[in-house]
Amino acid sequence: MALFMINRYLGEEEDGECSESRSRALLAKLQERAKAREQQSISNIADKDDGHKGNIKEKKGKPGPQETKETQQKSQRRGKQARKTDLADEGVVLIKKRKKFSLCDESAKTGDDEPDNEKCAEKTAEKTEGDVEKSKDFETDVNQQLDELHAEKDASQTGLHILGGFEEKTEQKVKRVLPQWLAQPDVIERDIKGNLVPVNEVPGICPVLLKKLKANGIQNFFPVQAEVIPAILNSVSSELLVGPGGYRPRDICVSAPTGSGKTLAFVIPVIQALSKRVVCEVRALAVLPTKELAQQVSNVFSSYAEGTGVKVVMIAGQKSFAVEQALLSESRGGVCCSLADIVVATPGRLVDHINKHNNFSLRHLRFLIIDEADRMIDSMHQSWLSQVTKAVYRCQGDPQMSVFRRILPGPITVSSLSPPQMPLQKLLFSATLTHNPEKLQLLDLHQPRLFSSTKTSTDGDTQNQESFQFPQSLSEYYVPCTLNKKPLVILHFLLRLKFSPVLCFTNSRETAHRLYLLVKFFGGVVVAEFSSRLSPNERQRTLKDFEQRKIQLLISTDAAARGIDITGVKCVINYDAPQYIRTYIHRVGRTARAGKPGLAFTFLLNVQEKRFLQMVLDAGSPGIQRQIVQPESLKGMEACYEKTLVEVGKTVKEENAKKRS
Repeated sequence: MALFMINRYLGEEEDGECSESRSRALLAKLQERAKAREQQSISNIADKDDGHKGNIKEKKGKPGPQETKETQQKSQRRGKQARKTDLADEGVVLIKKRKKFSLCDESAKTGDDEPDNEKCAEKTAEKTEGDVEKSKDFETDVNQQLDELHAEKDASQTGLHILGGFEEKTEQKVKRVLPQWLAQPDVIERDIKGNLVPVNEVPGICPVLLKKLKANGIQNFFPVQAEVIPAILNSVSSELLVGPGGYRPRDICVSAPTGSGKTLAFVIPVIQALSKRVVCEVRALAVLPTKELAQQVSNVFSSYAEGTGVKVVMIAGQKSFAVEQALLSESRGGVCCSLADIVVATPGRLVDHINKHNNFSLRHLRFLIIDEADRMIDSMHQSWLSQVTKAVYRCQGDPQMSVFRRILPGPITVSSLSPPQMPLQKLLFSATLTHNPEKLQLLDLHQPRLFSSTKTSTDGDTQNQESFQFPQSLSEYYVPCTLNKKPLVILHFLLRLKFSPVLCFTNSRETAHRLYLLVKFFGGVVVAEFSSRLSPNERQRTLKDFEQRKIQLLISTDAAARGIDITGVKCVINYDAPQYIRTYIHRVGRTARAGKPGLAFTFLLNVQEKRFLQMVLDAGSPGIQRQIVQPESLKGMEACYEKTLVEVGKTVKEENAKKRS
């Protein structure tokens, strides 16, 4: 009952073992105090009874022993009844009741059979004046205990249980904390034209490569090249076998806008480092996500390796597996010899050669270049990186008996540094490099160093979405339109506004093919498509014709969105709005390259506007403008457009019928 009254006093206490245990503890504490008060009160009354009994003896004589025992038993019974009184009603009232019973007992001792209540009250008032202060103290103690329990209840309602006290504490927000190399990168200037550096002023470049650069029309380096090239060259200043000071060199990550010159930033130092080699072995491996991008990087490597003796081989599936095997190695007198110093590969084809080509060795690999690193991280399910690592540290023979050995990196000890072994250095490049440490951990980077065009913010409130750097010379627009009017708007740009050449992106190859047929049947525009429907050779010819201005409109899937450097693209059109910000950045990055101006248009349906605009602005876009195409501008083409739609429908049905047959 007392436990119920305490909970009722506190309000609606939360059910549970914790709440019940606190209430029981307080009840026990109050009961102990009540017993102590009662014993003290009984002792005081007993002292007063002794004096009162002396006066009675003078008047009535000495009572018998039987009467004394009965009186004591009666007093004990009444004391037990008083202790069973509800604890919540105790306090001043409880003490007054006990005094009243004591006085009534005294009346019984004097011989009064029926003590008057008024007399008991008068005697209580007379004899308990000194106990009133004690009752007030007891009431104060009870209130304090109840207030403490009530405060504990309030603290528990906040969801934060504080051990050791009832003081209130505010829960602090968890802030985003990045590793130091991500939070404090080496900042690269974003303005390309205003921060050009003459090639002669960049330290460490050999005269042969300086001559090649000038022969290719490169007089100045872009900011990313001027920063990254010396950093990579510094890591090979002690030759290939060891890093600076005999230690393993730091891995390098580069995050810079599209068209800022990242490819040349790793081609120049790698060519220079390998030009001093004596025996031909695979010492540099560049992994890229698509065949077209692999072909482009291979061409750049071959251009600057000419005349240095460094050999470049591409394995991307454009040639048969047997032909690629012959390009990588050959047998001389029963001994297998490598024919490649630099291998440019796609992940799938690379894994095939590691597992099926016995003479393909990566035990001498010094540089692992991962271009479009964010997409390569997403393709880790292919386990290509773990396969490369196993191939690099694959032991042949007794490693303790050989002069050259490679073991998996571990703690630096005297044993690990003697004899020295060739380190494996990773070089990562991307326009949209993730800042997620969990994803970057998959790459197993060693003391990485980040070069970035923007400093990373660690404010948790502003990091709902990562921000990126857009090309400074890019002008962004969005065009509100309906689903049926989108092809007419493209025709309007090409036929009326004379935009050429235009690179148009769709979200699927089916959409790309239908749009290609529609523009082709409409007439007046030289159009081509670029998707997985075409063979690698056909795609290569299409890109070449587009660069030579033989094609006005190239309709592509995202196969051409990453890394492809198409010369002279002045306008990019997103026929289908991209769903992800990285896709948008890479699409519009096909124009406004190397500081040249470029235009980007995105066709948006009414339901897409709000989400897309918010996504682009959150990613750090300097501003995207609204461009309205008036309906009057499209009226002259509507009749021909309707006839073309019918023709496209027939063609698509015929193509589908051929596929089924």
